[in-house]
Amino acid sequence: MWNTKLCLGTGNYFGADDKTQMKLFQDTGFEAFFTGWDGKKDLCDLRAYADELGLSFQSVHAPYIKSADMWKTGPKAETAVAELLRCTEDTAAAGVDLMICHCWIGFNGCTPTAEGIENYRIVVRRAAELGIRVAFENTEGEPALHALMEAFRDEPNVGFCWDTGHEQCYNHGKDLMALYGNRLMGTHINDNLGIRDYNGTTTYIDDLHLLPFDGIVDWSYVAERLSRWDADQILTFELTPNSMPGRHENDAYQRLGLEEYVAECYKRACRVAALIQRARKQ
Repeated sequence: MWNTKLCLGTGNYFGADDKTQMKLFQDTGFEAFFTGWDGKKDLCDLRAYADELGLSFQSVHAPYIKSADMWKTGPKAETAVAELLRCTEDTAAAGVDLMICHCWIGFNGCTPTAEGIENYRIVVRRAAELGIRVAFENTEGEPALHALMEAFRDEPNVGFCWDTGHEQCYNHGKDLMALYGNRLMGTHINDNLGIRDYNGTTTYIDDLHLLPFDGIVDWSYVAERLSRWDADQILTFELTPNSMPGRHENDAYQRLGLEEYVAECYKRACRVAALIQRARKQ
């Protein structure tokens, strides 16, 4: 139907394991999936099952809890680098060519360092050796993203992953596609309600990952920006039926159950794809 494949990420969906989710994705109409890395999943096994189902394994999401440590020196930085290297090796072993990385975690003290650039350079170089592309995602800590995109501007295996929901909360609506859209390697498409306390402190509980059209994202504007992207790329959605602590915006998804929720994800994905297709014709 579309010029592009539609992709959904696995996650904590009603207690279902990755393979159960993958089969349901395929049955529903999605043609690709991605998953996160935790050092425990057998990515090669998931790749074999994806091949059996005819699903594309679009990317592996690298761990991000140690992202701020990447900008340090000493044991914490060494541990963070080693973890990303393990993820890179596992991604390559599974025959996946794209790894998504966060640049920072937290809302204070984001000051890029020369040491941090060199730490990430170790990962970028190893990824290049293995034929892996590394896409840095817009999250909190924009200075870290800017520093990495500048440091690796001439590296063909380094690019950008655009999270549409993060743009509304973590980036305060700033159009990062205007800066990095020409280096786009992947998307994390989701909706958001922006910053609940706009004049106060942004926190991770603002990152809702709602289904498209359930928040404040301007989807016509998203489609217009994505219409300039290669039509053969995979359009990836990062969604969750689970509400953030103390919030209830996602609670209605829980009442759907797994099958109905994934079907609703697919319907919204098709609506976004249709907008992009329409924008390409204009």
